[in-house]
Amino acid sequence: MIKVACCDDDMTVLGELKSLLDRYRIKYNQEMAYTAFYSSLELLAEIERGVRYDILFLDVILPNENGISIAKEIRQYDSVVKIIFLTSSSEFAVQSYTVGAYFYQMKPIWEENFFRLMDSAISECRKERRNSLILRCKNGITRIDLDRLEYCEVFGRTLLFHMDNGKILEGAGSMDKLYGQLSQYANFVRPHRSFLVNMEYIQKISYKAITMENMAEIPIPHGKCFEIKNLYLEYAFERKQVFIS
Repeated sequence: MIKVACCDDDMTVLGELKSLLDRYRIKYNQEMAYTAFYSSLELLAEIERGVRYDILFLDVILPNENGISIAKEIRQYDSVVKIIFLTSSSEFAVQSYTVGAYFYQMKPIWEENFFRLMDSAISECRKERRNSLILRCKNGITRIDLDRLEYCEVFGRTLLFHMDNGKILEGAGSMDKLYGQLSQYANFVRPHRSFLVNMEYIQKISYKAITMENMAEIPIPHGKCFEIKNLYLEYAFERKQVFIS
């Protein structure tokens, strides 16, 4: 099911969006849940409580605060929701993409354009779901893009997820369970009981450690280097990497 939220201080706009979403849902037989917010404070309160949406239609001009500022607050809790800004002006178009906007939609919204936009956003949501991991963090629930996960390490019952932008996300769980979840993905290898590595980010493999692109070193237990090198070479070959011998 696709979860959609709309936030606008104009009840007419909220009604139009609901009507468009209903027509889209019926035409394409799409399972969809819709929530309307007249106040940005109500929207933020829901997101802070851990409620997550796949797509968010957000008015740029709202009472006391603009949508760009609200989106910045939302991004502290949810990095993956598709934010589609609604506006009658192109004034904030460039600024909107600094908060990872999916689209900047001018009003009025025509059905044909709206349906194409929904097709695109839903397709992207489904793609991300197939290659993502839901993580319960201290500040809420986050969806991790596995393509951007460099490696994960565990300390006791705490998992630390090192992302390609330098950010470290913290969650509770066991490495055994995580490895079981990610074993279906060919790019993950477990060189050490406390580490899980995305081979896309490996820079070098030596007898003692794996050096990642960010220069982090992952220890390799004695006698396991040959096995890891073979796994990496097999993966690189499948990815049609260029080899120089």
